[in-house]
Amino acid sequence: MSSKEKFASKMEFPPQTEQPNVYPLTWISKTKKMEEIWEASQREYWDPAKLPWDTFDVESYTWEERECIAYWWTLLSVFDASAPPVFAAAMIKTYEDHEEDPVRRCFFSVTRDEQNHEQVCGMFITKLLGHPDPLTYEPKTEIGKKAQKNTKWLYFNGGRYWDGYKKAVPRYSLAVLFSSFLMGEIASSTIFHQMANGNKELVFKEAFKNIGRDEGRHMAICMSLMERDYPKLQMDDRKTITKQIRAGYLFLSAVLFEPPTDFWDLPSDFIEVQREIEANCRNAGFFIPEYEQKKENWRNAILNLKGVLDKYDIPFPAIPEVGITGEEIRDVDMDDIIPVF
Repeated sequence: MSSKEKFASKMEFPPQTEQPNVYPLTWISKTKKMEEIWEASQREYWDPAKLPWDTFDVESYTWEERECIAYWWTLLSVFDASAPPVFAAAMIKTYEDHEEDPVRRCFFSVTRDEQNHEQVCGMFITKLLGHPDPLTYEPKTEIGKKAQKNTKWLYFNGGRYWDGYKKAVPRYSLAVLFSSFLMGEIASSTIFHQMANGNKELVFKEAFKNIGRDEGRHMAICMSLMERDYPKLQMDDRKTITKQIRAGYLFLSAVLFEPPTDFWDLPSDFIEVQREIEANCRNAGFFIPEYEQKKENWRNAILNLKGVLDKYDIPFPAIPEVGITGEEIRDVDMDDIIPVF
């Protein structure tokens, strides 16, 4: 149908709007839980600028410490900086699919929350480095140079992921999309609560506490939609979800565990450098879980997710890296993945 074609002179009522389209709008509300989550998002909204920045004495850290802590926030930004556009695209899909009004609002709230998380990453990086961009920053130490090289490779891989995501969103149903989202929310809410408890610096504690609370609420959105939609899933969607869980593990391990080198395109010394950086962070008082704790976090998160999917007879993929058996998935690449953080 041409956008220039005239109809009003030919018929009493207009033709049906071709779909997918955000029109016609309706404000149907069926899922009470989504209304409750939306109300919680309104109560719990926070402003990154109002964190206790006045208590943060950057000068009390050495340059090695500053560059290492900034690297961790940069690592997080690879995921959290992509999250606002990722969820914005998902929010648009909720309109095109004519989802319930509270579902649309909940996806808006996630987009808004993730914008906060992105801003927090940028604010910490800028304060620690005295520069707003970790790629054009001039490192002052040898570990800073190594960290910047790692950063460049992380951003390169993230850029490939974004291209894949843009192609994936139109292909998948919302039910498949939020199964991928849930993978990140379960694991991230755990690690942020741990970091809130483990850090002594007040501004870090408050930032992690707020981010962890947001991720827990995002998890509740996904769970609510699962309860609504998964009993009627098509078989093809079940197979896709199995693959997406494996993809989610591979993608999100870069921040929640360690990046699998057969999936991420990284230099041979990447993990060695990252471990050195993390050790410096811990010595500076910036809490990051140790390797075994990260592994246990992932294992627990995956088992929790498996418990959810088992209710709906969705085959679970093998995650041998953390000792979980299941269906073997061997053909995951960047064009397939849709998980977010």
